[in-house]
Amino acid sequence: MDFETVSAAEFGTSLKGLGLNILVRDVAAEIRFLDAVFGMASHRASRDFAIMIYGGQVFQLHGDHTYSENPLLGLLPETPPRGAGIEIRLYGSDPDEAAARAEAGGWHILQAPANKPHGLRETFILCENGYAWVASRALSIEEQAAVG
Repeated sequence: MDFETVSAAEFGTSLKGLGLNILVRDVAAEIRFLDAVFGMASHRASRDFAIMIYGGQVFQLHGDHTYSENPLLGLLPETPPRGAGIEIRLYGSDPDEAAARAEAGGWHILQAPANKPHGLRETFILCENGYAWVASRALSIEEQAAVG
């Protein structure tokens, strides 16, 4: 599927399984964050919408203003953070590289990269909309032994 030319109807009917749609105040700003920190590319990017792909998985960004008739819009807080209670996990992302790019870009690192007992090295980074993006990778055998 060519994500640059696919119609909205064709794209919508192609979606299967679990979907992720993130409501943001500014689609372009969120794309800049995702590109700078995680190297993601956007497709069909506009003021209203973008198709994002990470690790072969498709998700969507929608501007708040596109939800004028959606019941979720009335639940969005006027001031950040919005994303409390959800972690958007990006497995296979180097947390040290992501944290360095986030720091260079001025984004908020909620938790610095750390090795965790559940076998992952992770960092938590907040985007301007308050969503927690978690870059993680599997620990090596040596790193796992050191964590205990």
